[in-house]
Amino acid sequence: MSLFIQLTLTGLTNGAILALAALGFVLIYKSSDVLNFAQGEFLLVGAYVIFAMVAQIGLSWPIGLLLTVLVSIALGVIIERLVLRPLIGEPVISVIMVTIGLSSLLRAMVSAIWGNQPKAFPPFIASYPVRVLGATVGADRLWAIAIAVVMLGAFSFFFRRAREGIAMRAVADDQLAALSMGISVKRIFAWAWAIAAVTAAFGGAILANIVGVSGDLSGFGLRVFPVVILGGLDSIPGAIIGGVIIGLLEAYTGGYIGQGLNQVLPFVILIFILMIRPYGLMGQEIIERV
Repeated sequence: MSLFIQLTLTGLTNGAILALAALGFVLIYKSSDVLNFAQGEFLLVGAYVIFAMVAQIGLSWPIGLLLTVLVSIALGVIIERLVLRPLIGEPVISVIMVTIGLSSLLRAMVSAIWGNQPKAFPPFIASYPVRVLGATVGADRLWAIAIAVVMLGAFSFFFRRAREGIAMRAVADDQLAALSMGISVKRIFAWAWAIAAVTAAFGGAILANIVGVSGDLSGFGLRVFPVVILGGLDSIPGAIIGGVIIGLLEAYTGGYIGQGLNQVLPFVILIFILMIRPYGLMGQEIIERV
């Protein structure tokens, strides 16, 4: 029983971080129909930026986190303005190839600035052991779950109540109708990329606090794709549910069957879902006349 509790909390931690990263992926797709294959690198950049602010420059955690958010917003807006906006109207495959190239570029920039060696991350969440229903887990994982839940709740409130959030939902539903109502679609695109970078940065900071800083963090971001396919490319609740399911399945597989298979399982699920339900558990099924 203690092993089950421990694996469950580990899976929820990973699932919450995956949901944060998947949230940005879904936002970009909903607002601009772009599949952002650089979402894992956004997570990597966010982790290294906050590492630089706190460990290298010596800033306090609140200031370092605030500056990381500002850098992430700037990164998202610059990429949208300079890289993606000129591609409006171009074939989908062209945009996909650009985001793949962007992921390689961001990874290379991180490697050039900080090197390839793993680095110890200055913890902002204590990792002392905590007993939960007979299982011993690190306090950092419990705090990570709580922080991720608060972040996801804050963004859900933003999309439902804030003016810009409602505008983003309108653009996601119908860009032409949103334009006719006076909504700047280009500004909404910039908002989507900025929020995607911010959510990934928070996920990177939480993950780095647990496992340290290294280039392997971008590999964690690759697991976002099974999450969004499972939950639905255009579904924000689906991104959260998909993250939790994938996180738990990985933890249970690694704990009960063995390490290694848990890294393959998400992509097996991805193929399975694409075959039987390609629009995901909560995605919108679109039927077009031809």
